[in-house]
Amino acid sequence: MKKFLLSTGNPYEVLIGKDFLKDSGFLINKCLPSPRKLCVITDSNVNTLYAQTLLTSLKDHGYETSKIVFPAGEHSKNLTTYLNIMEALADEGFTRSDALVALGGGVVGDLVGFAAATYLRGIAYVQIPTTYMAAVDSAVGGKTSINLQNGKNLAGAIWQPSLVLCDCDTFETLPPEKRLDGLAEAVKSAVVSDASLLEHIKAGDYEYVIERCVSIKKSFVEADERDYGLRQILGFGHTIGHGLEKLSSYTIPHGQAVAAGMVVEARAAYKMGLTQTDLSGALTEILTNLGFHLHVNYSAEDIYHYALMDKKINGDYITVVIPDTIGKCHLHKISLTDLRRFIQVGLNPA
Repeated sequence: MKKFLLSTGNPYEVLIGKDFLKDSGFLINKCLPSPRKLCVITDSNVNTLYAQTLLTSLKDHGYETSKIVFPAGEHSKNLTTYLNIMEALADEGFTRSDALVALGGGVVGDLVGFAAATYLRGIAYVQIPTTYMAAVDSAVGGKTSINLQNGKNLAGAIWQPSLVLCDCDTFETLPPEKRLDGLAEAVKSAVVSDASLLEHIKAGDYEYVIERCVSIKKSFVEADERDYGLRQILGFGHTIGHGLEKLSSYTIPHGQAVAAGMVVEARAAYKMGLTQTDLSGALTEILTNLGFHLHVNYSAEDIYHYALMDKKINGDYITVVIPDTIGKCHLHKISLTDLRRFIQVGLNPA
C-alpha cells in the first residue's frame, strides 16, 4: 500500500493499493474513531457493486451506519440531489461528531464533499474513489461542487477529506469509456508536470499512474490549497472542456471533453503567440491513440458563452493555462475579449 500525506490546513492521508475495501472500517477508525454515525453516500451503479462490503466493514468496527443512494450520472450533481442529502442527514439526526463516506466516482465525491462542507457548517468525510478519474484527480485536494443551470461546478467549497482510500481493484468493473475519463486527467497531469508519466499511461500501469498523479496534485494543493494561484494549472483543458460538457447536456463525458479541450487550448496558445511550441499535434496523436475522439461540433461563440462561467475568471480577465512543453506549463492572464479569439483560433486547425 502506498501512502501520501497531504499537508493542508487539515492534513490527511491518501492510501493507494489493492483489495482493502473490506478493511475500510479499520482504516477509517484510525482517523475517525468509533462510535459515531457514518452515512455512506453512493450512486445506483456503485451501490450494487461495493456498498455492502463497505457497510459490513464499518459495522464490524463499531460504527452506526446508514446509506443514501442517488441515480448515477452527471445529471444527479445538482441542487435537488444535494438538498435531498441534506434533509436525510437532518432526519437521521447527524451531528458534528458524525461523518459522511463518499463511495463512487467524481460526481459522488464532489456532491458528498459539498454536503460535508455545508451540513452544520462542516462535518468530516472520507473519499473512497471507485473510478480511475476520481482516483487520479477529483478525490484529492478538497474541491467539492455541484452544477447549476448555467454551468458546471458553479457552487462548491474547498473542504478537505479526513482520508482518501483508493482500492485499485474497484476499477476492474469500469467500462472502457469510464476509463477514458481517468486517462484524460492523467494525460493532463503529464502535460503540466511530468512528461515521463506518458509512457506509464500508454503501458496501462494504472496503479503507478494513480500514485504519480496524486503526488503531482499533492504538490499543487500544498502550494495553493484555496485554488487562487498555481493550482489553476491543473485546469488545463477544462475551460473548453467544461463548456463542451454543458453544451452537450453532459452527453459528452468529462474525459472526452477535457481531451478535446487540451488540444484546442494548446493550439490557441501557440496561435496567439503565448508559447513558442504548438503541442496540439503531439497531444492529438497521444489522445487519439488512447481512444479519444477529438472533433468539436460546437461553435466558438457557444463555447465562449459557457467559458464565461469559468472559475479562473477574475473581473474582466481569465487565467489560461499555457503549455510550453509536455511536462511544463505556465499561467497567463488574458482579457475576456481575447478569450473569444482564443477559442476561435483554437478551434481552427488550419
